[in-house]
Amino acid sequence: MPAPLLELKGIAKTYPGARALRGVDFDLRPGEVHALLGENGAGKSTLIKIITGIEAADAGGVFRVDGAEIREPTPRLMQALGIAAVYQNPTLFDELSVMENLGIGEGGPLVSWRRRREEARERLARVGAALELERPVRHLRMAEKQTIEIARALARRARVLILDEPTAALAQPEADRLLDLVEKLRAAGTGILYISHRLEEVLRVADRFTVLRDGALIGTHRRAEVDRSRLLHLMAGRELAELYPKEAVPIGEVVLETRGLSCAASGVRDVSLTVRRGEILGLAGLVGSGRTEFARTLFGLTPASGGEIRLDGRPVAIRSVRDAVAQRLAYLPEDRQAHGVIEDLAVGDNITLAALRRVGGAWLRPAAEATLAAGLARRLGIKAPSLFVPTRTLSGGNQQKVALARWLATEPRVLILDEPTQGIDVGAKAEIHQLMGQLARQGFAILLISSELAELLALADRIGVMRGGRLAGILPGGEATRERVLHLALEEAAP
Repeated sequence: MPAPLLELKGIAKTYPGARALRGVDFDLRPGEVHALLGENGAGKSTLIKIITGIEAADAGGVFRVDGAEIREPTPRLMQALGIAAVYQNPTLFDELSVMENLGIGEGGPLVSWRRRREEARERLARVGAALELERPVRHLRMAEKQTIEIARALARRARVLILDEPTAALAQPEADRLLDLVEKLRAAGTGILYISHRLEEVLRVADRFTVLRDGALIGTHRRAEVDRSRLLHLMAGRELAELYPKEAVPIGEVVLETRGLSCAASGVRDVSLTVRRGEILGLAGLVGSGRTEFARTLFGLTPASGGEIRLDGRPVAIRSVRDAVAQRLAYLPEDRQAHGVIEDLAVGDNITLAALRRVGGAWLRPAAEATLAAGLARRLGIKAPSLFVPTRTLSGGNQQKVALARWLATEPRVLILDEPTQGIDVGAKAEIHQLMGQLARQGFAILLISSELAELLALADRIGVMRGGRLAGILPGGEATRERVLHLALEEAAP
């Protein structure tokens, strides 16, 4: 068995009023994928900051790289030792080209563009990518940006590669390609520390699993020792009978219908579908397939340029968000931090923000506002010390519940949920799924957009598949399989 590239023993970290890590042991060997698992707040991010030198561990722990003890880690030192991290949100310069991003920080005042072009091609070839070198990064898909990050890390002779939720914003086929790259890097001897909430993918690629809970080490297990149920139990500390609970709910009349809906500005073309009362209609597709663009058109963010939207059988004009809210549509956006909640605003204020008319309009009635916020917080099981704390102090799952509560406060009849469980831990994900089931039972018509096929296959009554801005097809829940969904996403026709 090879000696560890990276070894930590008894690592602890205490912040004012909180103990983030409690004597954690972790090691990583060459040619190994070691998954680091745990719910939000388990200590994963703190451990990564210590490994990359961003944070210093408390005294008493041991930190070794290649057997040599590291007493004062810094980001520069850890990078020099071959440790690199690729995060969920790429740290690239959007206005620069692919080639320029691959060479940032290298060379002196004089640049040989011919040599840099050759190096960029070699680096992309190493990760199996063929990208236009002169193309600005802002025009690339998320999967391509992730590939550039990995290529850049390997160019700096990284022997330890930390991948933090690398597939969170990727659709399944793109995630599969990234996992193929992970397996290729493992075969080349790279040690990979892999963090993901998607258990199916870590079970596919990881050799070992280390589970943290509340800052403490729960255990390290080999692949042969665990399965999905075992990992869920270790992470949550409780039995999760089913991560994707699906209730049998009576399906009622058509609430929302689109007929040939198009938006020239965002590339949505001729989409016709229906969503019924009590139904969860899933919407699948590759990144860039038009799923989110269709949702934004429905909600008036990028108004339709053609076609028709009908509610309860009558045509409606939705030219703005104000129109959508007036028609009792609600939209939970994909990017929680940027558009879902205002992080520095209090929890209660976030919940009532979209429904101020219910609590007094221009002259707010504080008692009515507090009653509305408290009622929705109880209904959704939002865990917060009080409704007056900043929303950024809550976990990702609870922030997502706050964002959902804000739109439930408007008393909608159609819920458009765009990646509602992206980047949240398994326990919070199960709670969001249960909430969706409850809302369907209460008669909401739900349009669920998700990059996780397991989520759609388990929860949706029907699955629509987008490709190139069009609806490639709709599969009944009982007939939908991973293969049929992917075939529609890639080929526009089910086998």
